[in-house]
Amino acid sequence: MNWQDKKVLITGAGGFIGSHLTEEVVKLGSDVRAFVHYNSRNDWGLVELLPQEKKEKIEIFAGDIQNIFEVKRAVKGIDVVFHLAALIGIPYSYCAPESYVNTNIKGTLNVVQACLDEGVEKVIHTSTSEVYGTAQYIPIDEKHPLLAQSPYSASKIGADMIAESFYFSFDLPVAIIRPFNTYGPRQSARAVVPAIIIQALVRDEVKLGSLTPVRDLTYIKDTVNGFIKIAESTASVGEVINTGYGKGITIGELAEKIIKITGKDAKIVYDEERIRPDKSEVIKLICDNSKARRLIGWEPKYSLDEKLKETINWFSDHLELYKKDIYNI
Repeated sequence: MNWQDKKVLITGAGGFIGSHLTEEVVKLGSDVRAFVHYNSRNDWGLVELLPQEKKEKIEIFAGDIQNIFEVKRAVKGIDVVFHLAALIGIPYSYCAPESYVNTNIKGTLNVVQACLDEGVEKVIHTSTSEVYGTAQYIPIDEKHPLLAQSPYSASKIGADMIAESFYFSFDLPVAIIRPFNTYGPRQSARAVVPAIIIQALVRDEVKLGSLTPVRDLTYIKDTVNGFIKIAESTASVGEVINTGYGKGITIGELAEKIIKITGKDAKIVYDEERIRPDKSEVIKLICDNSKARRLIGWEPKYSLDEKLKETINWFSDHLELYKKDIYNI
């Protein structure tokens, strides 16, 4: 694919992965339209943190993914769509499940319908490893059963099925990327890695819920490269593709590792507020990335030990961006 000839739309561009993907696609030379959620402050989310010379190359489209008319306007004239717009916080999905259905399922329907109507060349829909639920076998491949252990997970399963149905029903050239837990600079404090880092840097206690769940952590550059590889590959059409490092670590081990790197003397403290309901907690997620290696030539380049210190340093330099004294859900 010659990216310099492509007009690219990225929904959810103001989010963590979306902002890094936007930055990379600009670097590749495409004309980029960044779909960010409208607000009266004209705040573009994490796109605001991109270097000015890159922001100047981006066309900002502020709207609401739930509004089909706005989505159709955003998709008009586009060659490639990366669909990342979603509500992603699991704890908040317990409070507002309808919002997750409206944003994640209806929003995805709007995107794929608009892409079909406009004849978009390639659509990359973003899934999540949470759709697998607690692993029935390890590592988890794309044939693993799906289990909705939270309203968030249920909404993403629904969104995945909508995207998949448009491939089978209408030959929409859609591929589904299923990233495992991603970490790196600019991530929200509601995610586990930033939550631990920020507390370790500013407190003498790191408050956490369960320490035993296992997560497979992938550096943001590897995840973004997965999006790019899937977009470039004709073999990815109609496929679901995992992208994850392939190695697990417990939350407790992760916290100990981060505290050691920071050089702080913070204690890990149990916080009941951060506990998921018993049947909702996903105990183990470890990725089988063999399909990505075989089908699109993707493989992770960065280990947790290699990139965790760099991530901690970024958060240390940008603490003013975060609400450090509250539990971010």
